Amino acid sequence: MWTLIPGVQSYEWGVPGGAPNSLVADFAESTPELHFQREANKPYAELWMGTHPNVPSRVIQPDGSQVSLNDILRNDHSLLGSNIVKRFGADNSCGALPFLFKVLSINKALSIQAHPDKALAEQLHQQKPTMYKDDNHKPEMAIAIQAFEGFCGFRPVKEVRDFVTRVPELRTVLGADGVMDKRLQEAVDAQSRGDEKACVRDTIKLVFGALMRADPQVYEPAVSSLAERYERGTDEVSEEVRALIVRLNQQYPKDVGVLCTFFLNVVHLERGQAMFLGADEPHAYLSGHILECMAASDNVVRAGLTPKARDVEVLVDMLTYESKDAAAQRLDAPVWDGDSQKGTVIYNPPIPEFAVLLTTLAPGACSEHRALDGPSIIIATEGSGTYTVNGKKAEVHTGRVFFIEANQALQITAGASGLIVARAFVEVA
Repeated sequence: MWTLIPGVQSYEWGVPGGAPNSLVADFAESTPELHFQREANKPYAELWMGTHPNVPSRVIQPDGSQVSLNDILRNDHSLLGSNIVKRFGADNSCGALPFLFKVLSINKALSIQAHPDKALAEQLHQQKPTMYKDDNHKPEMAIAIQAFEGFCGFRPVKEVRDFVTRVPELRTVLGADGVMDKRLQEAVDAQSRGDEKACVRDTIKLVFGALMRADPQVYEPAVSSLAERYERGTDEVSEEVRALIVRLNQQYPKDVGVLCTFFLNVVHLERGQAMFLGADEPHAYLSGHILECMAASDNVVRAGLTPKARDVEVLVDMLTYESKDAAAQRLDAPVWDGDSQKGTVIYNPPIPEFAVLLTTLAPGACSEHRALDGPSIIIATEGSGTYTVNGKKAEVHTGRVFFIEANQALQITAGASGLIVARAFVEVA
């Protein structure tokens, strides 16, 4: 068990250090060795925990010196476990760990984006290495530690049809006509029959592709007009949609991504709820505080709410166009059978690179995690207590981060205020 020094990323969408709820800044201050100096007006967006070369974590040695976690793992593969090294390697361009663990504080919407699958990532890296800097895929999972709001996946096609029918500015941008209206109605009928195949997906691709390919000279005035009209009030759409359109236009004026509100599900997560963002699924974080775990990669294809480049044709071709309601985007968290005290749930997405455990303990309670056949990173998100690994005990409090090597059992004991800890790990099934 090693004490980790995480890294802090400051992006303009983060929560300012002077705000009453700047969790990334709060957590950063929990590691004195980071020498973090909070600034009231500076936005703090992400706390990074892992071996990614952009912000690699460091390990505090017994003599107080600091060494890169990535260097330690590459020099001693036993810390990763033989099965992990065999499956993922230990000398990857994005670090020895196949996952990256983060805390995010979101004050402003991030770009609407999707991540390519492994095959497409390799192709894009070869064709456009300056835009796609590695050949790995980047599935992500978000777990709310406070209330969270985000886009995830396409709405049921009936909702899209209703917006295209009712919203004149959207019809203008799409060039909607009787032919598009007929296609949308056919897709609605198909989805109501339980047919989720070509008709539904091809129709959403057609309509969303028209939005992504729209000329700025058409969509910019349309977005401005729409936001101004919704700010004055209307019953054309729900209050949630109206307010979100206004807010996103304030954050990204005249951006085509504002109109993605009519296509993408708005997912709300309460503390402990999660969603998985698989390859080729459009998504965006809008507000709140989350734990995020992802495969170690930088590959992003953007759709909107960003001043950065949009790779429109790649985006339109890569998406799955699966159409579900917002509730279907949430990920179940069953009780984990590796905790003898049954105080831990597991978020286990359908990819091999990572899973996350969340242990919630009442004051004075204990939890015993079985040895994992792979490495893990653990952070306390609330409370205080102790960890014990192989007879070694460490004091822990909110925001403190540790690395635990493979094949080590862990005992967690809560202090007087209780303890909540999140543990990202990888095992080979």
